Amino acid sequence: MPTFSAPDGTRLAYRVTGHGDPVVCLPGGPSDSLYLGDLGGLSTHRRLIFLDLRGTGRSAVPQDTASYRCDRLVEDVEALREHLGLAPMDVLAHSGGANLAAQYTARYPQNVGKLALITPGTRAVGVAITGETRRELARLRKNEPWFPAAFAALEAISEGTGSDWEAIAPFFCGRWDAAAQKHHAAGQPSNMEAVALYAAEGAFDPDATRAALAACEVPVLLLAGEFDLNSPPRSVAEFAGLFSDATLAVQPGAGHYPWLDDADRFVATTAAFLG
Repeated sequence: MPTFSAPDGTRLAYRVTGHGDPVVCLPGGPSDSLYLGDLGGLSTHRRLIFLDLRGTGRSAVPQDTASYRCDRLVEDVEALREHLGLAPMDVLAHSGGANLAAQYTARYPQNVGKLALITPGTRAVGVAITGETRRELARLRKNEPWFPAAFAALEAISEGTGSDWEAIAPFFCGRWDAAAQKHHAAGQPSNMEAVALYAAEGAFDPDATRAALAACEVPVLLLAGEFDLNSPPRSVAEFAGLFSDATLAVQPGAGHYPWLDDADRFVATTAAFLG
């Protein structure tokens, strides 16, 4: 697996799959990028370059664990771009990785060709998601057999009286079948220190990031899943409003991993945008 050196000397790994023009892919979590697979077959259209963020997957654990902070990871992405010799590069980011992609684009707009944010996290730009928004979205699944237990757990979490995150996992998937359950289990972060420090104090400056993105002319796709409790379509639409050249797509029947719920639709939408 190829590696390169981050600015502080940490060895970072990436994997490459597919053919065509490259797209650098940033995972959420922070988690091993393997959970992204080949993004439902997007690799038949583009060469996908998946970065393992420091301390995850096959990338090394840094000496300074404070460097797990999201804003500090921006320089790791820039180091990868320089290593690959891309000028500019297309970027695709999923979930919490969108916070990193947003900050990278704000800092290095000249180095981004197109930006695809898939069921994106919104903390970097200060888009708040209320408990009621999540509950309203969750009620769309009221006919699912797992709904009563999952919704009770969601209410307890929203009210601060519970913390059974596993119980609400079905809300993140368009179908809670065997494949979704296997993917969920395999995709959980293993480096909890990296997870805890990713959003540490100082990681985000929403006002500055919003202002930089508003001045940015990079074409952006924001793809939401109709049922995604993590990144509700309403919140993704608010995120889209921050860009001057944004395309908002809501994938019907999809959750937080739209390439699993309907790979053909996901690939068609994303490939058409990336070109």
